[in-house]
Amino acid sequence: MPNISSVSEFLLLAFADTRELQLLHFALFLGIYLAALLGNGLILTAVACDHRLHTPMYFFLLNLALLDLGCISTTLPKAMANFLQDNRAISFAGCAAQVFLLLYFISAEFSLLTVMAYDRYVAICKPLHYGSLLGSRICAQMAAAAWGSGFIYSVLHTATTFSLPLCHGNALDQFFCEIPQILKLSCSDAYLREVGVVVAGVCLAFGYFVFIVVSYVQIFRAVLRIPSQQGRHKTFSTCLPHLAVVSLFICTAIFAYLKPPSISSPSLNLVVAVLYSVVPPAVNPLIYSMRNQELKDILKKMTQSVVFWLK
Repeated sequence: MPNISSVSEFLLLAFADTRELQLLHFALFLGIYLAALLGNGLILTAVACDHRLHTPMYFFLLNLALLDLGCISTTLPKAMANFLQDNRAISFAGCAAQVFLLLYFISAEFSLLTVMAYDRYVAICKPLHYGSLLGSRICAQMAAAAWGSGFIYSVLHTATTFSLPLCHGNALDQFFCEIPQILKLSCSDAYLREVGVVVAGVCLAFGYFVFIVVSYVQIFRAVLRIPSQQGRHKTFSTCLPHLAVVSLFICTAIFAYLKPPSISSPSLNLVVAVLYSVVPPAVNPLIYSMRNQELKDILKKMTQSVVFWLK
């Protein structure tokens, strides 16, 4: 029976074999990747350079942009390189690194989105205590905890996954090394070793989601008590983007691991993987800037300055 030591590379078989479709997928992924780099890069530059954005909310948004850049850079460059080279292979070490980094950025983003929900809860429901509850030192510690928790979970999950013996070849029906696809290659008796880690991760993500939902229930109750319609609209504009991001990101990631085998298919697996690993990093900058007038104004001034400088 072949085991993990006999696998030197994996084959990523998610997309079509024809050269024309490979080039089309390359162009599509390149456009998405460049949009993610541009959007998140603008947010990083705006928050870092403008003192008006040196607040807890934008500090966490800066960390989110960094995580998004890391997440999308873990999967798309390798996929695009394979499309150009008409190659489907990824080395064993490369696959392990991809799994580790993707888990790291995604789990850290789960934690950070929870912290951002707490930030909005304190800002709206306890505004008089905002400065004491979310000072600069506390914000730095919360951000560090989000990054640190992602690292710890990623190390445990990656080590457990790649210690499994593989008995069913090396073909992954995905465009990157995704854990559910790797588990399909493992021996049935060894698969149970990974179940505990997967269940722990899903429970943790579900706990984050419940905390966020409870926080937003309290936020919406507080917002509805605001007498001014303009005040309600302004408050909602800072909360709804975050709730939209959380709903898309966490729900699709959990579904990727818990979807019933009866409804699993290559097309569905591909769509779900794109929704949690590619779409959020690309659309998060648009969602956050579109509903945030202050950030929109600063980004507009930055763009105008660049255009003027180029002239």
